[in-house]
Amino acid sequence: MGRRKSKFRHRKPKMGKEIPAAIASSSAPPPPWIELPEDITANILKRLGAVDILKSAQKVCTTWRRVSHDPSMWRVIDFENPVRLRVQYDLICRQAVDRSQGQLVDLSLNYFGDDELLNYVAYRSSHLKRLRLQDCIDISGEGLVEAVKKLPHLEELHLIIMPAVQAEDIINIGISCPMLKSFSFNDRGSKQPIPEYFFADEDEFAENKFGQAIASSMPNLCHLSLFANWMKNEGLEAILDACPHLESLDLRQCFRLDLKQGALGKRCSEQIKHVKYPKDSISDIKWVVDYTDWGAAHLYGSPFTDYNSLDDYGYYDDLEYYDDYTNPFNDISFFGEDAPWIFDHQDYF
Repeated sequence: MGRRKSKFRHRKPKMGKEIPAAIASSSAPPPPWIELPEDITANILKRLGAVDILKSAQKVCTTWRRVSHDPSMWRVIDFENPVRLRVQYDLICRQAVDRSQGQLVDLSLNYFGDDELLNYVAYRSSHLKRLRLQDCIDISGEGLVEAVKKLPHLEELHLIIMPAVQAEDIINIGISCPMLKSFSFNDRGSKQPIPEYFFADEDEFAENKFGQAIASSMPNLCHLSLFANWMKNEGLEAILDACPHLESLDLRQCFRLDLKQGALGKRCSEQIKHVKYPKDSISDIKWVVDYTDWGAAHLYGSPFTDYNSLDDYGYYDDLEYYDDYTNPFNDISFFGEDAPWIFDHQDYF
């Protein structure tokens, strides 16, 4: 019998093309930022802000993801300039608070948040020292009071355009926060002087109730801002009597004060080191409204027009025709060229 042939044949290797050295190497060199010390990387990421870190930066590489999970990265959380829907910001804020693992000391919220979110933050951030809320229309006075009860170390509370917070809420806040050293209760203000008749419906108690609430519950204040408050001299006198440690006082656009009457103006300048008076510059205030602007006047009411409500123009008559009930002003063309201020801020709704 002849020799059985193997079905496997030894083939001569083909001469292939030469493999480029770059491909032949085990791996490409790592990006230069990976080799940065982690404290420098953390400093860079902090400049991006919470939203950009959680939405994108942490996905760049494993190093950035590891650094973004460090609780010390989340000691300060600033949501002062939201550009997305409030629901998204609510979720992002919760993620950021969770990342802090109780180390959060400074939180700023603008244009979003409700009582539930604030309670979520307070329950997990007992070491919080500074809280700033601006235009958080879904946070009630009662919700704020309940939240600060969980914040025994709170030293700074800044409330900007928070109409739901009443005088009795301020009293309860002061009682719950004995370490409070800095307090702001700022209203919207106006770029123009407001005529006296605009205050005609305000009684004397209403004008001074906030000043008296501060005086009765916050004796240890060192810094106080009451931008565009409607209080009169009696409210300011109560504050000066009850808060002997005041070092700075912002009274800009408190046009109901008459500091030339008696010695009140002189007392302010002698008792307090840094005073901003009602007619001082407001160039650093970003939230002030131009009441001569068509949109602002009809959204907030204005002393410069006979119309103080959107209802006067019948804007709410046909809301059933809108598919998106969360934003009834979806069709800008409906209003023509005079679209109000709200269209520049649709992301707030």
